[in-house]
Amino acid sequence: MEREHQTMTKSFEDLSNEDVYSQHANLTIHIANQLLLPQRRTFVVDDRNKQIMRFLLYYFNDCPLAEEVFPDKHYKLHKNLLICGDVGTGKTLLMQIFSEYLKYTDNPNHFHNLSVTQMVNYYTIHNNLDRYTYNEESSVGFQIKPVNICLNDIGIESKVHFGMDTKVLTNEFLHARNEVWVHYRKHGHLTTNLSVAQLKEEFADSFGRLVDRFKTYNVIAMTGESRR
Repeated sequence: MEREHQTMTKSFEDLSNEDVYSQHANLTIHIANQLLLPQRRTFVVDDRNKQIMRFLLYYFNDCPLAEEVFPDKHYKLHKNLLICGDVGTGKTLLMQIFSEYLKYTDNPNHFHNLSVTQMVNYYTIHNNLDRYTYNEESSVGFQIKPVNICLNDIGIESKVHFGMDTKVLTNEFLHARNEVWVHYRKHGHLTTNLSVAQLKEEFADSFGRLVDRFKTYNVIAMTGESRR
């Protein structure tokens, strides 16, 4: 398993040590404030996101304590992330924060953020989604090099965009990323304004395969009013 191999070759810091955890938590808040600086805003940690932040810090550092933060949710370290919530609740910002944090700490679970519009634009130019799925363009021999990705706001752009049906492309992305996850343990995280029930309806296929694959995600709900 790729993630298991990464864990063996990369020594994660022990976030079960509360002092170490605090150092990493403070780093994420610093990064968040840097990202919000152009908007003259500061990042707020409150009851709506505090435990989610804790879960994500444990999760991305392969700390088993992640599975204990929300015991009734049965979240697992090996699963992808699916973050749901209304517009402005901070889903995309949260993934931007953790992408920068993981890059800064040289964490093998680092992922790249991708918008649906960016994905469609790439397809318009290249007529494929390879860079964001199997990444064969970077392969050596027959060894493909998929990377961890977070596709943001799926379901929002389900329309014809630049002549492309975004629902079809998103479906293609989800199917390919599931295969990448199964065989290479590279993650394809998602954010969306839709509920899980709405996602299943929006992206249901004739065989029900995609609907079933949403079971491979830790579904995290971000609640409350817009922070914008």
